[in-house]
Amino acid sequence: MSQPAVSAQIRKLERALGHSLFDRTGRSLTLTPEGRVVLDYADEIFSLGRELSDTLKGRLEGRPLRLVVGVTDSIPKIIIYHLLQPAFDMEDPVRFVVREDRHDHLLGQLATHELDLVLSDMPIPPHISVQAYNHVLGESEIGIFGREDLAAPLIDNFPDSLDGAPFLLHTDGYPLRRSLDDWFAARRIQPVPVAEFADSALIRVFAEAGQGLFAAPSLIADEICEKFGVLLIGTASGIRERYYAITGERRIKHPAVAAISEGARAKLFTP
Repeated sequence: MSQPAVSAQIRKLERALGHSLFDRTGRSLTLTPEGRVVLDYADEIFSLGRELSDTLKGRLEGRPLRLVVGVTDSIPKIIIYHLLQPAFDMEDPVRFVVREDRHDHLLGQLATHELDLVLSDMPIPPHISVQAYNHVLGESEIGIFGREDLAAPLIDNFPDSLDGAPFLLHTDGYPLRRSLDDWFAARRIQPVPVAEFADSALIRVFAEAGQGLFAAPSLIADEICEKFGVLLIGTASGIRERYYAITGERRIKHPAVAAISEGARAKLFTP
């Protein structure tokens, strides 16, 4: 289109919306605040159109629907499996690409459209400016676990029995670590930190070897006890860990993401 034709279309759009979309600065144009809002919506509209076209094309050609998921390394792998399972059970096949990384790195990849979804145990921090939205999936209480020889003597006098007990902890900065530190302080409990980890899977391995106690969602207590040969000592009352699906859209449109969200609320995180 020629420049006059583009200008005429912009003026027509401005009249329809009732707002100016551009300010003239010298010989250049800059978006007004209203123009930036319209641009955000336009990007979302065109992105949805491309997604619709790709989805229909993939289904017509019999190709699996592709879902690229980022997961934070602090979420237990068992919970990740349960969260993703509803998408595996969809009638139309889904091909997964799962990437594990730090929360801030995953949000950066979501912003550049490298990911369709981020599964996290923390929402988007206020200081990170990305066009993304938190969708709460559910929450779980936190249990304290340990190998039988460490855990059994501590059950009767829980939680006071944890004072002086060896602990395997997440590194500073993780939501569960902050919550545990506050919970210990409020009860004047001083555990003995044996080791700190960024990966929750490593904590389970060391706990299975009897190196210390650890905290994990009581939602999956039975599976943790069976898989790692540990006992549930007790529940850390007052601590609840929340899980989020973070997407680039305000409304969830991807069929597999919708299945994950609905499955979590209907089955996994039931009261």
